[in-house]
Amino acid sequence: MSITLFHVNWCPDCVVVRRKLDELGLAYDGIIAPDIRSMRKQVHAVSGQYYVPVLQDGDLILTETEDILAYLDSRAGSGSAESTTQFRSQARTSPESPSEDDNHPSCCIN
Repeated sequence: MSITLFHVNWCPDCVVVRRKLDELGLAYDGIIAPDIRSMRKQVHAVSGQYYVPVLQDGDLILTETEDILAYLDSRAGSGSAESTTQFRSQARTSPESPSEDDNHPSCCIN
């Protein structure tokens, strides 16, 4: 099973996920998404939304940073699903509906 991570380089959530993948020694294909959310057609096709990070592992699609980190820990067998950083998802339930928010960065750390 191949892991694919859709991300942008400047996103703090994405940096945390990439570090976790490297820390656990998990190989992955990194796909850099466009900065403008509405241009992230490939991200939307995979996840049904425009926000990153998005992790795809076979048929499994994860869009929430905490879920991604917990999954990576469990996949690597470390069993630790605790995260010291609290994340707030900004994903909308209806990604097909354009929003003025679509042209802004997608990451937000509490």
